[in-house]
Formats: sequence, structure tokens, C-alpha cells
Amino acid sequence: MLRLLSIELHKLKYNKASKILSLIYFGLLTSIALIVTIKFEFGSFKLHLADAGIFNFPYIWHFNTYVASILKFFLLLVIVSMMSNEYSYKTLKQNLIDGLSKKEFILSKFYTVIAFALISTVFVFVVSLILGLIYSDYNELAIIVSDLEYIFAFFIKLVGFFSFGLFLGILVKRSAFAVGAMLVWYFIEGITKLVCFWQFSENPTNAPTTDKILQFFPLESIANLIKEPVTKLGAVRSAANTMGETMSKTYEVEFMNIAIVSFWTFMFIYLSYRLLLKRDL
Repeated sequence: MLRLLSIELHKLKYNKASKILSLIYFGLLTSIALIVTIKFEFGSFKLHLADAGIFNFPYIWHFNTYVASILKFFLLLVIVSMMSNEYSYKTLKQNLIDGLSKKEFILSKFYTVIAFALISTVFVFVVSLILGLIYSDYNELAIIVSDLEYIFAFFIKLVGFFSFGLFLGILVKRSAFAVGAMLVWYFIEGITKLVCFWQFSENPTNAPTTDKILQFFPLESIANLIKEPVTKLGAVRSAANTMGETMSKTYEVEFMNIAIVSFWTFMFIYLSYRLLLKRDL
């Protein structure tokens, strides 16, 4: 494992674009801390996000992993460019000539995906922990370590998303086309969702059926791992209750979603391997 991972890291070491994108990504993750400086003022109404409880334990685990997951597209570019460079610079063929099997080649890419996801997860964990210790109103150990499943879900989410990007990179061979294919699939899922909601709009009792169907789509299942945290805030719920709205949404990390994303991760890596086996290099 370490041998295969070191091969990929050696390649990335001399890839200027990958280093720049990685620096931008981790720089943006660090910038989550700047949220504490954001203030909204609407006449007499004033809101300081740091005082709204977004950095309170254990809510911070949910909020920060959700925000950080939005930035995953920067590392997606690194993953797909990593794969497209193999074709552009003929390093894939050279690796195979030097004795690397196709299985080992795919595993080396997957280990890199895991490494990126793990480093990102640890980074978000450390940033969140520091911000929480500084700004949280609750610093009891039992409260700090609760809801850490969002950190695990963040890791699974990145591994699944990057594995999808890796598969598309192998499928279309060009990074720009791979990203384009990802966007096309995103729109396909979006259109499917709209069609399903429109189809069942006349009978609202069928709405849960739509969600049950869509949860098995790859990008939808990845998105479902960490649900939006804004409506979970006490201030937002209080405002909704004032207006007569009742929120029954669940925010927990569900085992079913983890299982679905894990299945897609396996399929993306397996299909990448099968594609490489059949392809004439």
C-alpha cells in the first residue's frame, strides 16, 4: 500500500496545477474560521454569526463538515487531472511496462483518494475543534465528542465523490471532459428529481416514495450523508415556529446512506478496474 501510494505522491509532487489546487482547497477550508467575522445588519436587526451558535459543540461538527463538503470540487479537479495526466504523459503505459499490474495501478489511485479524503477530514476536525474550543458555550468533554459521526460521514462522502471522479477520469481520459461528465450527471439527477416531484405532486402522500427512489442515485446519496444544518439552528426553528411552520426534518447521519455511498464507491473502483482491463493502452 505504501509503495503504491508513494508512486502517486511522487507524481503529484511535480504537478504544479495539482499543488496549486490543493493549496487553494486547504486555504479555503481554513477560511471557515473567517465566518466568525460575518455580521448582518438590517435596520435594527443585527446578527453576528459567531454569536448565533454555529460554533457551539456539537453543532459545529455538522456545520463545518457541511460547509467544507461544498469545497470538495477543488480536490475533484486534482483527482481527474491526476488520471488524465496518465494518458497525456504516457505514464500509465510506462508504469505497466515497469511491472505495475492494472490492479495495482487502480489501487494506487484509490489509495490516493483515501489519503486526500483522510487529510481533509483530519484538517476539518482540527479546525472545528479549535474554533469550538474558542467560541463554543459548551466545553464539556461529553458534549465535545458527541455528533462526531459527521466527521466520519464527511470522510465517506469525500471518498465516494472522489471515486466517482476517478472513474470518470478513466472513462473519458481528459480532465475537462471528466468534470463536464460529472456536471452532466448532476443535471440528469436534478431533472429526474424534478420529474419525480412533478409526477407525484398531485398526490403528496407519494412524496416519500420519490425520496426513497432518489436516495440510491450516486450524487444524491453522497449529498444525503450530511444534510443542510441551517434549519437545525435554534434561532431558525424559533423563527419558523413564530410563523406557524413546523420542522420535522431529521439531520442524523443514517446508516442506509453510508451503505449506499460505500456501495457506489466499490462500484466506481471496480468499474474503473474493469474498464482498464478491457482498454487497449
